[in-house]
Amino acid sequence: MKPKVIFLDAVGTLFGVKGSVGENYSKIASNFGVNIAPEILDQAFFKCFKNAPPLAFSQVEIQDIPQLEYDWWKTLAIITFTEAKVLDQLTDFDAFFAELYHYFATEKPWFIYDDVIPTLEFWQKQHIQLAIISNFDTRIHQVLKLLNLEQFFSSITISSVTGFAKPNKQIFVKALTENDCLPSQTWHIGDSYTEDYQGALSVGIKAFLVKRPEQSLAQIANLS
Repeated sequence: MKPKVIFLDAVGTLFGVKGSVGENYSKIASNFGVNIAPEILDQAFFKCFKNAPPLAFSQVEIQDIPQLEYDWWKTLAIITFTEAKVLDQLTDFDAFFAELYHYFATEKPWFIYDDVIPTLEFWQKQHIQLAIISNFDTRIHQVLKLLNLEQFFSSITISSVTGFAKPNKQIFVKALTENDCLPSQTWHIGDSYTEDYQGALSVGIKAFLVKRPEQSLAQIANLS
Protein backbone atom coordinates (compact mmCIF):
# COMPACT_ATOMS: atom_id res chain seq x y z
CA MET A 1 0.00 0.00 0.00
CA LYS A 2 1.27 3.47 -0.90
CA PRO A 3 2.46 5.36 2.19
CA LYS A 4 1.14 8.77 3.20
CA VAL A 5 4.62 9.89 4.26
CA ILE A 6 8.13 8.66 3.45
CA PHE A 7 10.79 9.62 5.97
CA LEU A 8 14.39 9.64 4.78
CA ASP A 9 17.75 9.82 6.47
CA ALA A 10 20.08 12.53 5.10
CA VAL A 11 23.82 11.74 5.01
CA GLY A 12 24.48 8.37 3.38
CA THR A 13 20.95 8.21 1.98
CA LEU A 14 20.28 11.46 0.10
CA PHE A 15 23.80 12.84 -0.11
CA GLY A 16 27.30 11.78 0.83
CA VAL A 17 30.73 13.22 1.57
CA LYS A 18 32.95 13.84 -1.44
CA GLY A 19 36.03 11.67 -1.10
CA SER A 20 35.98 11.01 2.64
CA VAL A 21 35.75 12.85 5.93
CA GLY A 22 39.49 12.41 6.33
CA GLU A 23 40.20 13.97 2.94
CA ASN A 24 38.15 17.05 3.81
CA TYR A 25 39.67 17.39 7.28
CA SER A 26 43.15 16.96 5.81
CA LYS A 27 42.51 19.61 3.16
CA ILE A 28 41.42 22.21 5.72
CA ALA A 29 44.29 21.26 8.07
CA SER A 30 46.78 21.87 5.24
CA ASN A 31 45.57 25.50 5.12
CA PHE A 32 47.00 25.77 8.64
CA GLY A 33 50.33 24.15 7.86
CA VAL A 34 49.46 20.63 9.01
CA ASN A 35 49.93 17.81 6.52
CA ILE A 36 48.47 14.47 7.50
CA ALA A 37 47.30 11.49 5.46
CA PRO A 38 43.51 11.40 5.00
CA GLU A 39 43.51 7.70 5.90
CA ILE A 40 44.87 8.45 9.37
CA LEU A 41 42.20 11.11 9.97
CA ASP A 42 39.46 8.82 8.66
CA GLN A 43 40.46 6.09 11.08
CA ALA A 44 40.72 8.52 13.98
CA PHE A 45 37.44 10.29 13.15
CA PHE A 46 35.27 7.21 12.90
CA LYS A 47 36.75 5.72 16.06
CA CYS A 48 36.01 8.92 17.98
CA PHE A 49 32.62 9.50 16.32
CA LYS A 50 31.49 6.01 17.31
CA ASN A 51 32.34 6.70 20.95
CA ALA A 52 30.91 10.22 21.06
CA PRO A 53 27.69 11.00 22.96
CA PRO A 54 24.56 11.56 20.81
CA LEU A 55 24.29 14.90 19.03
CA ALA A 56 21.10 15.69 20.97
CA PHE A 57 20.35 18.37 23.54
CA SER A 58 17.37 18.15 25.86
CA GLN A 59 15.92 20.80 28.16
CA VAL A 60 17.83 23.66 26.54
CA GLU A 61 16.68 26.94 25.01
CA ILE A 62 16.29 26.76 21.23
CA GLN A 63 18.58 29.77 20.76
CA ASP A 64 21.40 27.92 22.54
CA ILE A 65 21.40 24.93 20.18
CA PRO A 66 23.71 26.31 17.44
CA GLN A 67 26.46 26.97 19.99
CA LEU A 68 25.95 23.55 21.59
CA GLU A 69 26.25 21.94 18.15
CA TYR A 70 29.42 23.90 17.45
CA ASP A 71 30.93 22.86 20.77
CA TRP A 72 29.95 19.20 20.21
CA TRP A 73 31.70 19.07 16.85
CA LYS A 74 34.70 21.02 18.15
CA THR A 75 35.17 18.50 20.96
CA LEU A 76 34.98 15.67 18.43
CA ALA A 77 37.56 17.40 16.22
CA ILE A 78 39.92 17.88 19.18
CA ILE A 79 39.62 14.21 20.12
CA THR A 80 40.08 13.18 16.47
CA PHE A 81 43.28 15.19 15.99
CA THR A 82 44.54 14.03 19.36
CA GLU A 83 43.97 10.42 18.31
CA ALA A 84 45.82 11.19 15.05
CA LYS A 85 48.69 12.66 17.13
CA VAL A 86 48.75 16.03 15.33
CA LEU A 87 46.70 18.26 17.64
CA ASP A 88 49.80 20.11 18.86
CA GLN A 89 50.64 21.03 15.26
CA LEU A 90 47.43 23.06 14.94
CA THR A 91 48.70 26.13 16.74
CA ASP A 92 45.45 28.07 16.12
CA PHE A 93 42.89 25.33 16.58
CA ASP A 94 40.01 27.78 17.06
CA ALA A 95 40.60 29.36 13.65
CA PHE A 96 41.08 25.95 12.03
CA PHE A 97 37.87 24.58 13.48
CA ALA A 98 35.84 27.67 12.55
CA GLU A 99 36.87 27.18 8.91
CA LEU A 100 36.17 23.44 9.06
CA TYR A 101 32.73 23.91 10.59
CA HIS A 102 31.72 26.55 8.06
CA TYR A 103 33.00 24.39 5.19
CA PHE A 104 30.61 21.57 6.09
CA ALA A 105 27.73 24.06 6.08
CA THR A 106 28.32 24.68 2.36
CA GLU A 107 27.63 22.46 -0.63
CA LYS A 108 31.36 21.95 -1.33
CA PRO A 109 32.01 18.72 0.64
CA TRP A 110 28.75 17.03 -0.40
CA PHE A 111 27.38 15.22 -3.45
CA ILE A 112 23.85 14.03 -4.20
CA TYR A 113 23.45 10.37 -5.17
CA ASP A 114 22.37 10.10 -8.82
CA ASP A 115 19.08 8.34 -8.08
CA VAL A 116 17.85 10.79 -5.46
CA ILE A 117 16.19 13.61 -7.39
CA PRO A 118 14.41 11.37 -9.95
CA THR A 119 13.08 9.19 -7.13
CA LEU A 120 11.94 12.14 -5.00
CA GLU A 121 10.19 13.61 -8.03
CA PHE A 122 8.50 10.25 -8.66
CA TRP A 123 7.16 10.10 -5.10
CA GLN A 124 6.00 13.71 -5.27
CA LYS A 125 4.02 12.97 -8.42
CA GLN A 126 2.31 10.21 -6.46
CA HIS A 127 1.36 12.86 -3.85
CA ILE A 128 3.45 11.20 -1.16
CA GLN A 129 4.65 13.55 1.55
CA LEU A 130 8.43 13.49 2.05
CA ALA A 131 10.27 14.31 5.26
CA ILE A 132 13.71 13.92 6.83
CA ILE A 133 14.73 12.34 10.13
CA SER A 134 18.43 12.88 10.75
CA ASN A 135 21.10 12.88 13.45
CA PHE A 136 22.54 15.95 11.73
CA ASP A 137 22.57 19.47 13.21
CA THR A 138 20.88 22.72 12.18
CA ARG A 139 23.36 23.21 9.31
CA ILE A 140 21.26 20.66 7.42
CA HIS A 141 18.80 23.39 6.44
CA GLN A 142 21.49 25.39 4.64
CA VAL A 143 23.05 22.28 3.09
CA LEU A 144 19.70 21.08 1.71
CA LYS A 145 18.99 24.54 0.32
CA LEU A 146 22.39 24.78 -1.39
CA LEU A 147 21.97 21.27 -2.84
CA ASN A 148 18.49 22.24 -4.13
CA LEU A 149 16.87 19.47 -2.09
CA GLU A 150 14.98 21.61 0.45
CA GLN A 151 11.93 21.95 -1.81
CA PHE A 152 11.08 18.25 -1.56
CA PHE A 153 10.52 18.03 2.19
CA SER A 154 7.57 18.99 4.36
CA SER A 155 9.54 18.69 7.60
CA ILE A 156 13.08 18.15 8.83
CA THR A 157 13.40 16.46 12.22
CA ILE A 158 16.91 16.51 13.65
CA SER A 159 18.42 15.07 16.80
CA SER A 160 20.04 18.25 18.11
CA VAL A 161 16.70 20.06 18.25
CA THR A 162 14.41 17.22 19.37
CA GLY A 163 16.80 16.13 22.12
CA PHE A 164 16.78 12.52 20.91
CA ALA A 165 19.00 10.80 18.36
CA LYS A 166 18.15 7.77 16.24
CA PRO A 167 17.56 4.95 17.12
CA ASN A 168 15.69 6.51 20.09
CA LYS A 169 11.96 6.11 19.53
CA GLN A 170 11.20 9.69 20.47
CA ILE A 171 12.75 11.26 17.36
CA PHE A 172 10.50 9.08 15.20
CA VAL A 173 7.46 9.92 17.34
CA LYS A 174 8.29 13.63 16.93
CA ALA A 175 8.44 13.26 13.14
CA LEU A 176 5.12 11.38 13.08
CA THR A 177 3.50 14.18 15.08
CA GLU A 178 4.95 16.88 12.84
CA ASN A 179 3.50 15.14 9.78
CA ASP A 180 0.17 14.19 11.39
CA CYS A 181 0.43 10.52 10.50
CA LEU A 182 0.35 7.07 12.06
CA PRO A 183 3.31 4.65 11.89
CA SER A 184 1.24 2.34 9.67
CA GLN A 185 0.95 5.15 7.09
CA THR A 186 4.68 5.67 6.73
CA TRP A 187 7.99 4.34 5.48
CA HIS A 188 11.47 5.21 6.69
CA ILE A 189 14.57 4.79 4.51
CA GLY A 190 18.14 5.07 5.75
CA ASP A 191 21.62 3.59 5.52
CA SER A 192 22.15 2.53 9.16
CA TYR A 193 20.80 -0.83 10.29
CA THR A 194 20.69 0.25 13.94
CA GLU A 195 19.75 3.91 13.71
CA ASP A 196 17.39 3.82 10.74
CA TYR A 197 16.10 0.30 10.18
CA GLN A 198 15.75 -0.90 13.76
CA GLY A 199 14.84 2.56 15.03
CA ALA A 200 11.92 2.89 12.62
CA LEU A 201 10.70 -0.66 13.24
CA SER A 202 10.65 0.00 16.99
CA VAL A 203 7.74 2.42 16.54
CA GLY A 204 5.92 0.42 13.87
CA ILE A 205 7.16 2.27 10.78
CA LYS A 206 7.87 0.15 7.71
CA ALA A 207 11.64 0.33 7.30
CA PHE A 208 13.95 0.01 4.32
CA LEU A 209 17.74 -0.19 4.43
CA VAL A 210 19.70 1.38 1.58
CA LYS A 211 23.40 0.54 1.39
CA ARG A 212 25.35 2.81 -0.93
CA PRO A 213 26.63 2.34 -3.57
CA GLU A 214 25.16 -1.12 -4.16
CA GLN A 215 21.56 -0.08 -3.45
CA SER A 216 19.50 2.94 -4.40
CA LEU A 217 16.26 4.73 -3.60
CA ALA A 218 15.16 3.89 -7.13
CA GLN A 219 15.18 0.19 -6.25
CA ILE A 220 12.94 0.81 -3.25
CA ALA A 221 10.58 2.84 -5.45
CA ASN A 222 10.67 0.06 -8.08
CA LEU A 223 12.06 2.47 -10.65
CA SER A 224 15.01 0.27 -11.60
